[in-house]
Amino acid sequence: MDVEARRRGLPGDDRGPSPLLVQGAFVLMLAVDLVSTSVLGSGSLLDVHVGLAFLIAVSVLVACWLVPWRQLPHAAVAVLPLLDLVALGLTRIGLPGTGSDILCVLPALWLGREFHYRGALVAGVGVVAGMSVPWMVLLGPVEGNVASALLAPALAALAALLLAAGTHHVRRRDEEVEQHRRFNAAILDTVDVGLVLLDRDGAYQSMNRRHDDFMRLAFPEGHSGYAGQLGQVYGEDGRHLLAREEMPSYRAMQGEEFDDCRIWVGGDPLTSRALSVSARTVHDETGAFAGAALAYKDVTDFMRALEVKDEFVASVSHELRTPLTSIRGYADLLMDRDDLPDDATRALTVVLRNSERLGRLVADLLQSAQFELGSVHVVRTRGDLAALVRDAVSAAGPAAASSQLELSYVGPERLVMMMDQVRMRQVVDNLVSNAVKYTPPHGRVEVGLSVDGARIELSVSDTGIGIDPADRDRLFTRFFRTRHAEEQNVQGVGLGLSITKSIVESHGGRIEVDSEVGRGSTFRVRMPFTGSMAAEA
Repeated sequence: MDVEARRRGLPGDDRGPSPLLVQGAFVLMLAVDLVSTSVLGSGSLLDVHVGLAFLIAVSVLVACWLVPWRQLPHAAVAVLPLLDLVALGLTRIGLPGTGSDILCVLPALWLGREFHYRGALVAGVGVVAGMSVPWMVLLGPVEGNVASALLAPALAALAALLLAAGTHHVRRRDEEVEQHRRFNAAILDTVDVGLVLLDRDGAYQSMNRRHDDFMRLAFPEGHSGYAGQLGQVYGEDGRHLLAREEMPSYRAMQGEEFDDCRIWVGGDPLTSRALSVSARTVHDETGAFAGAALAYKDVTDFMRALEVKDEFVASVSHELRTPLTSIRGYADLLMDRDDLPDDATRALTVVLRNSERLGRLVADLLQSAQFELGSVHVVRTRGDLAALVRDAVSAAGPAAASSQLELSYVGPERLVMMMDQVRMRQVVDNLVSNAVKYTPPHGRVEVGLSVDGARIELSVSDTGIGIDPADRDRLFTRFFRTRHAEEQNVQGVGLGLSITKSIVESHGGRIEVDSEVGRGSTFRVRMPFTGSMAAEA
């Protein structure tokens, strides 16, 4: 139904009962009233006034159905209820004592609904002109005529006025709701984020224009409108198609809430887009699951920039190793000579020291890029983790002593497990060296190792500068350094913790941090520890 039809209140109007039904009820009640009055009263159905009245009422009923009122001016609709009032006036003349006074309420309500307050005024005037005046003129002012003549228009006008007020209020409310809906839709279509709302059954309830664009990429053949449908949706690597259980919409319908779930949509590499998806559940007033809301943010440029950066880091790191190896080799050859002056020896010592530092940095860059590209695998062998940790603490001893720090180890003498010993030594070295580096003189660094059932825990605690809560979410990302570290000019490029996290996760573990600015930090590495190794420990 179009807006004009709704405004006019024609058959099929969803704002109230159909006028066709209202007129049909009017004709039926008029017929019942005429028959009952004729049988019980002194009037006759063969009276010319009665016949003409019934003919008018039936004609109005037919007109409600056949006449194309939508193509006519809105005011033309007023003819229909006014003709009903004329018909009621004729029945009062042909059959005095009928219930037409009550029936006049129906056309009056019709006028009030269609034309609001003007309709109520027309209804009152129409009852007086169509019913009261003819009756008074033809029958004369006998007893009761005056009261009936005044009561009918007053009743009709009051009914029309009440309905007009209610209809006006409802339509004003509907207009406000529609205005708010359009306003909100305009806002949602303006934002550069795809938004979609799912109901409790997983059906798509609404989405903005941005998400509709993503849907056409992901589902070029169309979408059924339910969560979990498979299409051209790929994982973060952009290569493997997602299974139903991996689809963000399906996960959201299982009650899962998540942030930054990265996917690729579209089968053409030239037009595919990378999306970061977040989901939140929706609950009803009882707290029961009522659906989910998802936001899809386009991060294509960011993802492609990461790929370029990873390739660049890997390429540059690779290219730096050859000249760096040459520098260190020739410096070592010169250092082996006995005829060098003292100042040349000191200069070569500086060259070697800095070349070694640069070598470590290049190795970290290359390793970080390899981890990011997923090309590094751990090689597990049987090894003593406790001995490995003690060796790392011993190696950090001179640096701790030069900073006047108390460095200690608390843990078992032997702890055998399956691990990549080179990688795990790198984890311990990174954590201990960071603790020493970020702890002011006269502080304390404590390294702990323990077994808790089926897992081991490695902890490194210090009384250093601490980490601001705002920095913790990015602490394990590559090239990130905390604000306090930059303010105090502590050397580093922000790769150690990123590499440490990758190694720990490759062993099936996780790394956590508790910290308070000015009081120190505690890093905890937890890894699974099962089978014969656990029994031996």
